[in-house]
Amino acid sequence: MRTLLHGKEATDASFTRMPNGLIQCEDGLLRPEWAAAPGLLRDYYDTEWGLPTHDEQEIYERLCLEAFQAGLSWKTILERRPAFRKAFEGFSPDVVASFNDEKIAELLKDSSIIRNRRKIEAARTNAQATLRLRNSPDTPNLAELLWSYAPQDHTRPRSTADLRPTTPESIACSQRLKREGFVFVGPTTMMSTMEAIGIIDMHVEGAFSPVTD
Repeated sequence: MRTLLHGKEATDASFTRMPNGLIQCEDGLLRPEWAAAPGLLRDYYDTEWGLPTHDEQEIYERLCLEAFQAGLSWKTILERRPAFRKAFEGFSPDVVASFNDEKIAELLKDSSIIRNRRKIEAARTNAQATLRLRNSPDTPNLAELLWSYAPQDHTRPRSTADLRPTTPESIACSQRLKREGFVFVGPTTMMSTMEAIGIIDMHVEGAFSPVTD
């Protein structure tokens, strides 16, 4: 969950904290602390985070990047995203699913990405699972599956104190993906992913949101 996991990434610049936990930035807009400082994280928040995404390849990329983020900061992942896209062929599930062990070994030598064997292999495993969903007449594709877990009765949180690392929907989605053969898709990872692609709107009331503003 971006707001909870990356709150410490704001700089020491002078900001005004509002009673609901949001930060009033120098441009007058309210944002969560992790996106308060000008720079990469704010740009991501302002232009990408929370925007509804239904494209299979984009969602697969988000799942991969969330897996690589585990134990690291999201800023680190954003800084390396161009390198990740190059190394993983634009995160095409069709291409990554065909990576052989020689390709995995090559990626483990690439210092421009996160060189973690389990996470790199997870990208291949999840690409293969994505193709199985797409090609099975009895299952929704990856995008349809995730969006089927959109909450039916959801209101934006009133304050940052109301934010939670999981929801019943993220837990259920995680369990379904695991049954479909996906890995590195725990409930917290799925909560972050579902927030990031607009399935669960976790913009705190009053915060700048390109979805509603």
